[in-house]
Amino acid sequence: MAIQLLPDHLINQIAAGEVVERPASVLKEVLENAMDAGSTVVEVQLEQGGVRRIRVADDGCGIPKDELPLALERHATSKIGSLDDLEHVGTMGFRGEALAAIAAVSRMSITSRADGAPHAWRIDADPRELAPAALNHGSVVDVADLYFNTPARRKFLKSEGTEFAHCDDVFRRVALARPDVALQLSHNGRVSHRLPSGTKEARVRSLLGDDFLSAARLVEAESGLLRLTGYASLPAYSRSNRDAQFFYVNGRFVRDKLVTHAIREAYADILHGSRHPAYVLFLELDPYGVDVNVHPAKIEVRFRDSRAVHQFVYHALTRALAASGAGGAAATVEAAAQRPEAASQSGVRYPLPGPQTTQPYQGRLAMEPVSRAYFDFAASARPDLPTGPRPDESRPPLAAFQPAVAIERDSPPLPAGDLAPPLGYALAQLHGVYILAQNESGLILVDMHAAHERILYERLKTLLDGTPGVQRLLIPAVFGVGPKDMASAEEHAELLARMGFELGPAGPQELAVRSVPALLARAPVSELVRALLAELRDYPASEVVTARRNELLATMACHGAVRANRSLTIPEMNALLREMEATERADQCNHGRPTWTALSMVDLDKLFLRGR
Repeated sequence: MAIQLLPDHLINQIAAGEVVERPASVLKEVLENAMDAGSTVVEVQLEQGGVRRIRVADDGCGIPKDELPLALERHATSKIGSLDDLEHVGTMGFRGEALAAIAAVSRMSITSRADGAPHAWRIDADPRELAPAALNHGSVVDVADLYFNTPARRKFLKSEGTEFAHCDDVFRRVALARPDVALQLSHNGRVSHRLPSGTKEARVRSLLGDDFLSAARLVEAESGLLRLTGYASLPAYSRSNRDAQFFYVNGRFVRDKLVTHAIREAYADILHGSRHPAYVLFLELDPYGVDVNVHPAKIEVRFRDSRAVHQFVYHALTRALAASGAGGAAATVEAAAQRPEAASQSGVRYPLPGPQTTQPYQGRLAMEPVSRAYFDFAASARPDLPTGPRPDESRPPLAAFQPAVAIERDSPPLPAGDLAPPLGYALAQLHGVYILAQNESGLILVDMHAAHERILYERLKTLLDGTPGVQRLLIPAVFGVGPKDMASAEEHAELLARMGFELGPAGPQELAVRSVPALLARAPVSELVRALLAELRDYPASEVVTARRNELLATMACHGAVRANRSLTIPEMNALLREMEATERADQCNHGRPTWTALSMVDLDKLFLRGR
């Protein structure tokens, strides 16, 4: 074939293959145009997942009559006029090809009334003729019968429900970026979203729910021309997919590999396995520092100083996630003044117990006096039994036991928030697994193994970097190992010594441990060393020290942490609470599980219907 110019209509259909992938692509382009027009109210109506009809009405500045035909031409735009404008684009759209591409594969019409115009005008994509129309203000873009003239492309579309789900995703992305704009989405006449204008927090709450906000940290960081704001979830709210990840660059939703890697690295220390974090983050920078003219759908960008952006996002998220919520536990629950009036007027106070250092025995909960009275009654009914002391009589008398929660009617008011520890003081231990503590606002429940595991892990991070404290064992721990573990111990003796472990053969298939890191002095030595040798056996030593460093330390912390069913004294429990308040990332263990939760007095009153 000879070289020839393609007709404009065919050129537009070729461009539509890149720009208009599915109905969601049409909705994205038209919604972004509405935002660029300065709209404050936008209404979206869909039929059959957007395949039958997409109608977007806004109250923006509108398009003058003389410019309506130009709006349907390729590379016709009001947003850039030179290369300098392209290098610092501040609008969502700028290519000037979206409307022309959409018009080439659908029956499209635009009705618009510009500011100051006596009435509105309407133009159809085919034929391109102007006609007077009725419209108060703004513009209405109506796209019907998508791909009616390219049936091969229409066959690639999915079911109505799937296409609507994609449109809903696009609507949510735009709505999160513009909380100042009121938006409404309806499908087949049924309203799916009605979002009034408001704050960013209110918009996030409407679209992602209260669960996300209650499990998210506020992110606010600024360095030079870079600024990052938004919300990042804690590992307890992790997801199995990436459906709750929203990242914006200067208000534009993007999926950038550089940014995704920085966020993943920030979560690497607290989120393990195949789980994905949830976040809504907004990065603001000088438009000259980012190139948005990379992808036809404008979903990818390129940063001029990519390393600086990566490090800024990584450190900003790391700082936000490292701050322990234990330090602000009292601020995360309802204030006591919001409790029902009936409870506040009853005269009952809930005093905060101080540190208890003299109690020799940890009292049981209030069930003990009842059970003791039953056993006394049963014993008195059998006088023929031996009269020797019962095993329980070695304990202190019942008068020495204090109730789990002391309630006094004339107790002094609780100390101020800056005087009382956020996690309060320990009351008791539940089934050898959980610590019950009381703070100003209510009840704190702590998973003692998970909390101690995080504390040890944070301390062990300096183990490979410096000289660890070593605890020599009075009697070496000797245990049997296989030939592979024996070889690993000999091969990696230097690395183990740097970590504080002194190992040596005690027989043909036995190892003797003569010292361990001081932080792990109470850990089960044989289990810990076997786990370390397994790591060293499966991976090269250089990789263990670098790439798998955190996994190795997490294994050590898990074996060194206090185990379930170990009885702790009240001073030990209070010491653990104080260490949690001073430790970074103390809200979750090394596996991403939460370490503590709070129940305010309001929550407890609701459980028992108090004040109703």
